Amino acid sequence: MTRIGLLADSHGREETTRRAVELLVAEGADVLLHLGDIASTGVLESLVAARDARGAPAPPVHVVFGNVDDVDRLGREALRLGLPVDHPAGRLRLAGKTVAFLHGHLARDFEAALADGVEYLCHGHTHERRDERQGPSRRTRVINPGALHRAREHTVAILDVAADRVRFLGVPREEL
Repeated sequence: MTRIGLLADSHGREETTRRAVELLVAEGADVLLHLGDIASTGVLESLVAARDARGAPAPPVHVVFGNVDDVDRLGREALRLGLPVDHPAGRLRLAGKTVAFLHGHLARDFEAALADGVEYLCHGHTHERRDERQGPSRRTRVINPGALHRAREHTVAILDVAADRVRFLGVPREEL
């Protein structure tokens, strides 16, 4: 497992989230991280309902909550759906590298991950794509996949930790 599908800032947009998950699965994501501002139970359901082209279920999903999320209510729903909740921040170890993930609205969690020198720090909150190095010796690659709401272009990202590569992907908008 080396490819992480990153998505953030769904703000209750269930159909957009479903399309985003399907895109990430089609691009070979081994695990999905939703980086907060989920806002609805339907978005959580979209995270687990997607299938790939062969009908296989979506990969494992981890979630953190953002500043618009009802942590108690959505936390109960996530657990009911079998989604691990890593709120306010989580960490995964993949291919020998540490990936920290959070929403991004709590500065102390962001700064703690940078101070720890994790290889990757993934966040949402700003609704803007980001890929830059920060922290001591600029060791930490800070990535924001963009947003699925209130953004000119809806985007997600695939992070391949083994190759140290990030690709941003546009998510088609809903047809009116």
